[in-house]
Amino acid sequence: MSEIDGNEPTEGVWTRETVDDSTDAADDGREAADEDAAAVTFDREGIRAGFLTCLPVALGVGGYGIAFGMLARRAGLSVAEATLMSATVLAGAAQIVAVELWAEPLPVAAIVLTTLAINLRYSLMGAALGPWLERLAPARSYGSLLLMADENWALTMRELKSGSGRGAFLLGTGIAIWVFWVAATVVGAAAGGVIGDPAQYGLDFVLAAVFVALAVDLWEGRPTLVPWLVALATAVVAAALLPGRWYILLGGLAAAAVEVVRHDR
Repeated sequence: MSEIDGNEPTEGVWTRETVDDSTDAADDGREAADEDAAAVTFDREGIRAGFLTCLPVALGVGGYGIAFGMLARRAGLSVAEATLMSATVLAGAAQIVAVELWAEPLPVAAIVLTTLAINLRYSLMGAALGPWLERLAPARSYGSLLLMADENWALTMRELKSGSGRGAFLLGTGIAIWVFWVAATVVGAAAGGVIGDPAQYGLDFVLAAVFVALAVDLWEGRPTLVPWLVALATAVVAAALLPGRWYILLGGLAAAAVEVVRHDR
């Protein structure tokens, strides 16, 4: 080590100021790296990745779309009307409930309230995506949410939690879901008068099978068990005590409340 003359630092000697400057630079570098990792992008690559990832799931959704098309025809809707509903609504469970309630005269209030109860879960799902979508322009985030369904929401949550930062992933998966859902509705509605009841071919179970596959993919170990069991118990009790489909929303709210309490501890 070289000699120190007076108060002047010499070559090879690290002063307190030097160490502090180096520490500050390292901290700044880490902060910049964290910001880069947390960055959310919106580009064609994200759309493409989402579309390709969702294709197997969208194929299963297509089977459910065929069932909806058949039910819509049995309820008296034309092929064009059933297709228009699928293209503009994109909510399988709500659409099936709507056509099950379809009658003359049309029970508008019953259909609106029932589908509202079913689709209120989307408010929870959208909130879960908020930490990522809020970093995008409103047109991109809200435009992507228009194509959000249960299946592509689950895929998008997994993708964004991985740290990929692909903000356009939801839009890509939504496009895949929309294409298969609408196309399958056309097929089902066109064949509805010939095939008959879709339940005899097992098509009514397609959506349940898709959700089981998604649930397995979302399983994160024992911490996931508590909210899932709470949601299940709440939904079963609500289904037994309340009319309509309120059990869907109540199960989700109960699980969310449990997670808030657990994280606050």
